[in-house]
Amino acid sequence: MAKEEDALDQNINHKAAVEVLSTGQLTVLGRMPWSSNMTFLVDVHLPSCPTTCSKPQADLANLTPAKCTDIQGIYKPVRGERPLRDFPTGLHTREIAAFRLSHELRWNLVPPTVMRDGPMGEGSVQLFVPANYKEHYFTLHKNPAHHQWLQRLCAYDFVINSTDRKAGHILLATNDKLYAIDNGLSFHNQFKLRTVIWDWAGHLLPDNIAQDISRLLDNGVPDEVAELLSVSECEALQHRAKALVQSKHFPSDPNGYHHPWPLI
Repeated sequence: MAKEEDALDQNINHKAAVEVLSTGQLTVLGRMPWSSNMTFLVDVHLPSCPTTCSKPQADLANLTPAKCTDIQGIYKPVRGERPLRDFPTGLHTREIAAFRLSHELRWNLVPPTVMRDGPMGEGSVQLFVPANYKEHYFTLHKNPAHHQWLQRLCAYDFVINSTDRKAGHILLATNDKLYAIDNGLSFHNQFKLRTVIWDWAGHLLPDNIAQDISRLLDNGVPDEVAELLSVSECEALQHRAKALVQSKHFPSDPNGYHHPWPLI
């Protein structure tokens, strides 16, 4: 597991957020619009914390397990998934695996995400990210300050085999940090990469990105990730990571086949 000090990034104390998301009482506030599967906004309230003692979502930088804090999350119950021909039921486990792998890489691209038995059964609960929803990949890419983060996400999406990286799945949070959400269509053992991030196609892979992925190769798929995937999916993940490092370049799409639809 990544060291705790390495997990503190993007104004979020990940360890504390995971604990609150894992143990807090879930109250469904409503269904999220524009979702193909059942997706709900929930309040996450620590049972030991009186409702009069809640703190705002923006106070996550100072969140610790012992502090009295309410937060909000995105709850995706497995019973609300629409059946897919190319992915088995249980996309919520892939959402969790995506967070865990991002955390192990110490990139912290994905908001903290946990497994819960919620009001509508088992599912994933991800920390809700207040964001400027007018922003997306195509607007964010115009700012060079975001390029390092987006390059990491580009490499990460290749490694996890993201099948649906739309522009709108990249959020600019109100704390001016970026987050990648909607990672359920990932980790397939067959290559299915579909993403909007092709601006660095064929460019040299930065050394720090290659080194982080090499560390993952040396240590193998982390147990916390492997327990959520099949053996063939773990082997394919390792193969993609090795191929990316050995190529020393960002992936390319010369035929234009590897784009999601719609793009945003």
